[in-house]
Amino acid sequence: MNQMLSQQMVNQFQHDGFCVCESFLSREETAGFLDSIERICAGATVEHHDATRLEMEPRQGPEGNRVRRIYEPCTYYPGFRALSDSQNLLNSLAQLLGENVLFHYSKINMKPPQIGSVVEWHQDLAYYPLTNTNSLAVLFYLDDADRSNGCLQVIPGVHGNGILNHSCDGFFRGQITEPVNVSKAIALEGAGGTAIFLHGMTPHASAPNTSGHARRTLIMGYRAADAYPIFAGETTLHAERHVRLVRGEWCPLARFGTQAMPIPRFQDVPKSLYELQRRYREKQG
Repeated sequence: MNQMLSQQMVNQFQHDGFCVCESFLSREETAGFLDSIERICAGATVEHHDATRLEMEPRQGPEGNRVRRIYEPCTYYPGFRALSDSQNLLNSLAQLLGENVLFHYSKINMKPPQIGSVVEWHQDLAYYPLTNTNSLAVLFYLDDADRSNGCLQVIPGVHGNGILNHSCDGFFRGQITEPVNVSKAIALEGAGGTAIFLHGMTPHASAPNTSGHARRTLIMGYRAADAYPIFAGETTLHAERHVRLVRGEWCPLARFGTQAMPIPRFQDVPKSLYELQRRYREKQG
């Protein structure tokens, strides 16, 4: 692994709401994580899989074996847990979040060839409101990612403008429901092993995978220890189950930011953002 982020990367994160670090993971590390994914998914089908650990792609028969998401790999699988706690990663996070850092969540979005699901434009902090916006996700490309297999797309420089509307008819929909100006959106292509540090307020999306190549991405969420959850019902309890201190000390004081923080109103506890976004697309006709 590289040591820590360059000052140029830190400046870009602060200015644009993201930064990209190539070759954060070595080829050997990336191959090891892909092997772990194969073992985790082995034998899973739509009809027979552990729904607490895996989410399957829709539009396939009972014997379909294409996995859409692996839930909380950094909680359930030691290799991923070790990466989430690794010193080089935590050193990098301290440059962006400060010395006291909480691990928040983890997931692996699989995007299988020809079927990988779309992710609509959204901001992560719309899902889990906090007392301040000092929150980010680290996305590790485990495969080479480009436009054809659904690499991450972001809108730079707007992470300080507040939360856009993610609701319709009074309920949270898991995606931005007002018009989105994508004229400045950029696609973040990268080789396997690339790490993207993404501010929790940065709008982002990804297109379906129309290629013959997988685009597996490990995503880990972190936040400053003084960013406390704002209660939004049962979904808050669900979102906080895997939170743990990974660097520094627990903070006994919540820091409140200056921005208004919309509180999402959920109709129920959704399985994932995919489910929320599917329902909204169907509602829109």
